[in-house]
Amino acid sequence: MTQESPAGTELAPRRVLMAEDETMTRMDLHAVLTKGGYDVVGEAIDGRSAVELARALRPDVAIFDIEMPEMDGIQAAKLIIDEHICPVLLLTAYSDRERVERARDAGVMAYLVKPFQEREVAPAIEVALARYDEKRILDLEVTDMRDKYETRKLLDRAKGILMEQKNLTEAEAFRRIQKMSMNTRRPMKDIAQAIIITSDRPNGQTE
Repeated sequence: MTQESPAGTELAPRRVLMAEDETMTRMDLHAVLTKGGYDVVGEAIDGRSAVELARALRPDVAIFDIEMPEMDGIQAAKLIIDEHICPVLLLTAYSDRERVERARDAGVMAYLVKPFQEREVAPAIEVALARYDEKRILDLEVTDMRDKYETRKLLDRAKGILMEQKNLTEAEAFRRIQKMSMNTRRPMKDIAQAIIITSDRPNGQTE
């Protein structure tokens, strides 16, 4: 899928790295991505190779199966995310609590559940990219781990309020908070608190 510049001109398509040891699933996913306008820059069949390719290719986003030889998708995702290479989306047929918690702790941004539907792929990728950008911006703004956690909680609540009141997507709600922060030269944490306080008032509405 191509991006658009602020002027509305198209930029290069998103570059995707895939890692999946099942041949048919890998072929199906490759076809869906290509049809959707994404550029599949690399494919791996095990976690260790996926990490090496990510370091070499620096893709925009990676899609990893959880169950792979050498190194599972969650371990591979953690390495890539810790090295700030790109967001990782997990492809899985499993949803048990242990895997979900491991994926969350690794910093995984989104999931695709097997058997995936073609219409689910692009939205999942865009969610992963939006959340990764959001995290990167927060990391620049907040360095203390405790403050980062508190800011994240406030932002999530404020985004939810804007999504409900203004019928926005999660990414749009975040961008609105970010714009308000830039316009007022106040931290996003303060903007989120103001949105929450306003919504708690009787008939409270944000701008």
